[in-house]
Amino acid sequence: MSDWTIQNGVLQQAEYIHSPNADVRPDPNDISLLVIHNISLPPGQFGGGHVQSLFTNTLNPELHPFFREIYTLQVSSHLLIERSGKVIQFVPFHQRAWHAGKSAYKGRERCNDFAIGIEMESTDDSGCTAEQYRVLKGIVQLLVEHYPLLQPDALVGHSDIAPGRKTDPGAGFDWGQLQV
Repeated sequence: MSDWTIQNGVLQQAEYIHSPNADVRPDPNDISLLVIHNISLPPGQFGGGHVQSLFTNTLNPELHPFFREIYTLQVSSHLLIERSGKVIQFVPFHQRAWHAGKSAYKGRERCNDFAIGIEMESTDDSGCTAEQYRVLKGIVQLLVEHYPLLQPDALVGHSDIAPGRKTDPGAGFDWGQLQV
């Protein structure tokens, strides 16, 4: 991971798939929070490219009953780390991805304005693979080095910024894996 680089807001070693679900941050220099999420589509199933379809507004509602409920959502994340450790980037870091929804951190509302969102392909209970934790830890270190306002302790779960509304990354996520 030490050879990974960020250029123009894009992690050069990630696969880049453009999401239309992004816009301009109020202050592109204010990147001061990392939010960890989990996702699996359909719920509890991994692989299949459905997360990529959701984030690019191309999810086919006929493929699964759950997709009929969510296919019109306009959501995205900066990064997705798949079970294998593969990284896909959907939104450059200096842009605002639509991952946090109604949220607040230390009195600041609208966390999308100042946060980077990282989706882990997992569920609240499944936890992540060793490879996902290895990759996430490296990415967190790189982002902290690259963005001066981002401090190592500004790493939270979606449930921390939207309590009562969100539960991810859940009890299965091992925060201890990210310790330096």
